[in-house]
Amino acid sequence: MKQGVSYGARRFRAYTIAAVFLCLAGVAGLGASSAPDAPSSATRLVELTRCIPDIVLDIRYATPNNFTGKAVYPDSRCFLAGEAASALCKVQADLKKKGYRLKVFDGYRPLSIQRLFWEILPDPRFVADPREGSKHNRGYAVDVSLVTLEGTDVSMPTEYDDFTERARSDYRKLPKEVIQHRAALRRAMEKRGFKRFDTEWWHFDYRGWEDQPLLDVPLDKIPGSSPGPNATEPGK
Repeated sequence: MKQGVSYGARRFRAYTIAAVFLCLAGVAGLGASSAPDAPSSATRLVELTRCIPDIVLDIRYATPNNFTGKAVYPDSRCFLAGEAASALCKVQADLKKKGYRLKVFDGYRPLSIQRLFWEILPDPRFVADPREGSKHNRGYAVDVSLVTLEGTDVSMPTEYDDFTERARSDYRKLPKEVIQHRAALRRAMEKRGFKRFDTEWWHFDYRGWEDQPLLDVPLDKIPGSSPGPNATEPGK
């Protein structure tokens, strides 16, 4: 038994080091220009599966299974700004010690898609006005949940993109287990510099977003690999 624990610990440390290395390499190697009307910036957009190979993606906006009722992304790749991606890599490592992994619903979102969302749901509680832009449009926001190490969803307050009071990050009329899962996600994210969003338990903004430009780089124009095995399954 002791030998098994020791071997597992060595494997975990080795994987964590490798994952952080991959993430840093992605920050250095992937780039994208800002939107035509945005200031020039050294912002880098990093594909999450290259930074965190075992992350689970459920990119709803690449399928009709979202509040718009149609696929609005050309594929199910997911990106964040480099420093946010690096922080999320650390969140994943922290959560694995607790028996969880991250599931990601959305990351960087082009400003043109934000305009479409605002046309459908012009409610600032849930959709940022594109005139000001979203943290998603800067690559500094991510929508996440938890799964077990085996990839099974854990119970959370609501489904993704639920626009009810129950989706609030401080809503309390929930089963004890659900509140514990939500709190575990929040603690892990806040430890690494992310801040919760009041009306959506799944939404977290990374520190420093205020100084970042709005981007309108199409998702299929960002350099990177093709969708991998963790890509969203339609209708999931």
